[in-house]
Amino acid sequence: MGYFNKISKFLREYFRILSPDIPEFLEEYIDTDEMQRIDGTSMNVGVQYSGLYKLVRDYSNLDHSVGVALIVWHFTKDKKATLAGLFHDIATPTFKHCIDFMNGDYETQESTEERTTDIIKNSKKIMSLLERDGIKLEEINDYKLYPIADNDHPKLSADRLEYNFSGGFSLIDLWTLEDIKKCYDNMFVSKNEDGIDEIVFRDLDVCEFYIEKLSKLWPWWICDKDRCVMQFIADTCKEMNENGYLSINDLYTYSEDYVIDLILNHSNKRISNRFKQFMNIRTYYVTKDKLKNKYSVKIKSKKRYVNPLVYNKGRILDISSPSKKRFDKFYNSTNFENYVSINIKEED
Repeated sequence: MGYFNKISKFLREYFRILSPDIPEFLEEYIDTDEMQRIDGTSMNVGVQYSGLYKLVRDYSNLDHSVGVALIVWHFTKDKKATLAGLFHDIATPTFKHCIDFMNGDYETQESTEERTTDIIKNSKKIMSLLERDGIKLEEINDYKLYPIADNDHPKLSADRLEYNFSGGFSLIDLWTLEDIKKCYDNMFVSKNEDGIDEIVFRDLDVCEFYIEKLSKLWPWWICDKDRCVMQFIADTCKEMNENGYLSINDLYTYSEDYVIDLILNHSNKRISNRFKQFMNIRTYYVTKDKLKNKYSVKIKSKKRYVNPLVYNKGRILDISSPSKKRFDKFYNSTNFENYVSINIKEED
């Protein structure tokens, strides 16, 4: 059974909004082992494994990658650009950006993007499909080659557009399918102020609606409990790695469920007991000073947002007072100077 036959009704309807025309060639690439691996990695970076979160719906990194590919296909009908969009997260590790936190890359969250070429090149199935389709590796191994797939932050690209939609209906109950369709149907491709193709809005009021919705999602990605949970997962993986229990390559091989099972059943009871506590926490604390006898961290994070272009009018944050106020409230209200703590005993 192929990917599109296994997904939920909601996801199927969502994908049909992104591209009523789903290209036949896509499923063969989706069904390769390398793409199926990231079906075991959540787009919500593992926060749902703590007791502090309950997701609205599961959404994997594979789902996100398919969504990006469909957006690119819809706007370009370019097979190479579509495959570049599909493969853009093929090198995503277990727990996604938590591993950026493990690497100390809190603010750019790009430290794990180096393996894309090698993973594709070492896949016999993907390389065979590319050869059959007359496509070279260097034409699909970097989605930054195609500005509709990816462009400079905070412009609108397929990648940002997709995770703004899916983050809003998986992490919180933000978007209905009707909301998504209202926004998406108002978008098309036009040249931006730099003469580069970009996904833009046709109408100001629809773009304002889009920002009104997104301004409720943005704080969730940098909130206190999110940063604390991500850092705890990162520290657990780091300790497992430093003690020889989990290699870096394992993070690019195994699913989150497999790694969690490895942690919970490990002979090192300190690591396993702390993660069991983590899975059952219900409370977190935000304080000026570091709390004793708790897991307590102070870290920054990348602020994710977009500033879409409205056709013949300009960037929404430059031309819309309501949108600018919502953005300013988000951007200026976050304080990374406090400690965030959870009740986990730190005994040896």
